[in-house]
Amino acid sequence: MRLRTLDFLSIWEEKAFEYQTMSMQLLARQIFICNSPDSVHHAFVGRAENFQRKSPQMRNALSPLLGDGLFVSDGETWRRRRRMVAPVLHSGRLGQFASIMVGAASELGGQWAALPPGSTVDALKAMAQLTAEIIGRTIFGRTLGAERTREVVEAFSEYQRHADQRDLLSLLGLPLSVPRWRSARITRSAARIHAILDEVIADLRDKDDAGSVVRMLMREDRGGALDAAALRNEAAVLFMAGHETTANCLAWAWYLLSQAPEAEDRLHRELDAVLGGRPPALADVPRLVYTRAIIEETLRLYPPVPLLAREAAREDTIRGRRVKAGALVIVVPWLLHRHRLFWREPDHFRPERFLPGHPDAPLKYSYVPFSVGPRTCAGLSFGLTEAIVCLATLARMVQLRLAPGAAVEPVCHLTLRPGDRLPMTVSARNARPATETDIAAVAMPCCPVARG
Repeated sequence: MRLRTLDFLSIWEEKAFEYQTMSMQLLARQIFICNSPDSVHHAFVGRAENFQRKSPQMRNALSPLLGDGLFVSDGETWRRRRRMVAPVLHSGRLGQFASIMVGAASELGGQWAALPPGSTVDALKAMAQLTAEIIGRTIFGRTLGAERTREVVEAFSEYQRHADQRDLLSLLGLPLSVPRWRSARITRSAARIHAILDEVIADLRDKDDAGSVVRMLMREDRGGALDAAALRNEAAVLFMAGHETTANCLAWAWYLLSQAPEAEDRLHRELDAVLGGRPPALADVPRLVYTRAIIEETLRLYPPVPLLAREAAREDTIRGRRVKAGALVIVVPWLLHRHRLFWREPDHFRPERFLPGHPDAPLKYSYVPFSVGPRTCAGLSFGLTEAIVCLATLARMVQLRLAPGAAVEPVCHLTLRPGDRLPMTVSARNARPATETDIAAVAMPCCPVARG
């Protein structure tokens, strides 16, 4: 009942940030939580074939929208779709997408910089619109357009409000065919999104927009496996993954930087030293090491997907404990990323721990914001590059501060958001030529410790 009535993040006791595994019987199902690097490796890498199937709760929450899309499909369908989607999102194609990322972020930065100093913006909504514009242009090319992009963003937000993973009927063992709470609202939101995507995909079949991801998928589909519904489902997966999670990450990054002036100053020094007042390019990303560290530390503290759940196909043993067939085996990044055994100052915002060679670098399998193993997010390179480029583009142009009196509380249903809105004041920032001190400061360690 607590799971049904409380936010997902509220159900964990303090000791959960110290346990390495947890097991409990909840209604008709065993729940087994992997909360250590070795247990994560066992379930998601070493024995991945036994724990590949997504949980009934996840399938119930997302299948009305994504159908048999890559994020929720299993078995041969998943393998076939993965083979088609992975090449389209490969890091080698980022050159085709980076200019879209920079262009969209620069447009927003210009709008913000032109506002009177101290103007208030909703950073969460702005990041959602920015990442939707980027993913819309990359997935659908020039076909989606600003108006339909806004409508899809609104429909996704509505869907998120009504769909979550707190599904007690699945824990009771009832099939997904049994209607769930808010099923009608979820269906309406999904139908609204489907109608737009179907219309856009139909337009793309008649147009030569070679740079769009949908057209690339059509070319990858040499065996004719993607009918109209399947193509729409994969487009919905890409839109959701590329829009929602990156938007949340950027919103949290703005919040954290507004509370950590030392980290913000070091970010500005890096941007001035590397970019010298110009917009970033893809070639700059490897040199923006502190910008990347900020994004990775943000993903640690506020993982966009704070729960990764699988269903055990067969009985297994993890760290000497029995896992029954049909059990839900869960990795909870919200717990793992703040674990007191594996992180120093786990609740503090310390981007330097992600700098190359830092002694506090994360242990392998203690940091899994993009999942891990065969089902690692296919868009990892795209999403990480998008977040780095957008933060660099905007932070060189403007400075954001949490609006006076604003309270920020993490809220989780499908993804982890800073509430329903994030009011911040914005002021223009003029990048200055880098000095030798700036360049030296970029390489120096610092220890911002604002509470996350």
